[in-house]
Amino acid sequence: MTRSPTAAQRGVIDAADPVTGRLRGTEAQLAALVKWGFAFRHPRPPHDRFLTPAGHRIREAEEAGTPASGPDPGLGAEAGNTASAGVFAARVGGEEAGTDAGSARTREVRSAWQGLLELRRMTNPDGAVDRPCGWERTHLVQAAALALEAAGHRPAGADLVGYRVRATPQPEAVAVHEPDPGALRACAATLEAAGWQVGEHNDARSRARYVLASPRRA
Repeated sequence: MTRSPTAAQRGVIDAADPVTGRLRGTEAQLAALVKWGFAFRHPRPPHDRFLTPAGHRIREAEEAGTPASGPDPGLGAEAGNTASAGVFAARVGGEEAGTDAGSARTREVRSAWQGLLELRRMTNPDGAVDRPCGWERTHLVQAAALALEAAGHRPAGADLVGYRVRATPQPEAVAVHEPDPGALRACAATLEAAGWQVGEHNDARSRARYVLASPRRA
């Protein structure tokens, strides 16, 4: 479900700590922001609330004077979904033609990636940002696709060569397909730098090369 924050909620979002995204407000305001996906409750005491990627985008849109998108269902959409009705979703490759592009999309992706790094910092037990967090382990395709798109890699389209991120039968592993060998190696390097374990393999049927990636645990 998507909605826009109320004026009071926008005030709380705008007043969030500019670095950590920590929120201050009444219990009712903070609970509402969590309910609608603009904030999350930290699992450790004192259980402060922090902006989610969607909350960060709301604040950035306010600062830029542009319309803000709705809350991020996951960053929370299931793998394979595309952006619609103002909801952000990382591009996994193969989306229909006409998907938005340009500077607005670049800002959304950058904001989502920064929000994800903040989720890592706040939810990894040691506060590490160089290793995937719990959300990424339950949204593998979306997480890998966001890392690739944030690094500037091109997702495949109807008539466009580029990466495609797909689920695999293996637990905690995704496959990244890219017909250009150099671009495939670049995707592998990006994921490795983002905290994923990667390896190149040959498809058993087509013999095409692809990258198998899993979130690193330590």
